[in-house]
Amino acid sequence: MENNLNNFSLDAFSLKGKIAIVTGANQGLGMAYTVAFAKAGADLYIPHFTEDVSEVKELIEATGQKVVFIQGDLKDKSYVQRVVDGCINEYGKIDILVNNAGVGIFADFMDYPDNAWEQVMDINLNAVYYLSHLVVKEMAKRQSGKVINIASALAFTADKNCPPYTTSKHAIVGLTKVFANEAGKYNIQTNAIAPGFLETEINKSFDKTFYNKINDRIPVGRWGEAADLMGTAVFLASSASNYINGWTINVDGGFTTTL
Repeated sequence: MENNLNNFSLDAFSLKGKIAIVTGANQGLGMAYTVAFAKAGADLYIPHFTEDVSEVKELIEATGQKVVFIQGDLKDKSYVQRVVDGCINEYGKIDILVNNAGVGIFADFMDYPDNAWEQVMDINLNAVYYLSHLVVKEMAKRQSGKVINIASALAFTADKNCPPYTTSKHAIVGLTKVFANEAGKYNIQTNAIAPGFLETEINKSFDKTFYNKINDRIPVGRWGEAADLMGTAVFLASSASNYINGWTINVDGGFTTTL
């Protein structure tokens, strides 16, 4: 046992030489994950839907790491296959997958449109399954890999007027356990991060009353920032987390521990 303890090194947190796919990483929280991975030594492959990739490209290249982009719609299964094939063709392997891309459509529950339900579920749940299933097959060939799903504080509670978002994030916790159970024998660890309420561009539009209501429920006394997620992402992507499998880590300042 003493020899095993002496073998530990902070190199366990390094991602040097690793290849990471992060969906939707050209904006929002996904950008934080990719920059964290690049700083830890990984090269990136980024599937994205919206046009502009200039900011994340500049941030990653400033670290000296490589990044490749592929634009498309994750609701399209042929695009999902192209994502996997493209990464393998470019880098020869996939070490890390972060299922970050997601969407929320808010509307009154009684009048919630079916097409909005289908769109959110297709992106937030179905695309996660299809992409992860393909990637895990590639990871299994090398007997190594990390899958990180992005859940939410709403994976453990519910909010008004966003039925498919809340449902899909609850499902992500279950899907994480399914992949952990099925792929663990191939030395693939599947875990999830559940961000709480964060100071993003979208959330800045919330009115002050709601903002303060949430703030009062967070034990650490503040909304989170994108940077608060970066260390957790690197940890789950690294060999330091090799014996963690099937769990969801809440990065929410304690929000989901309170009433």
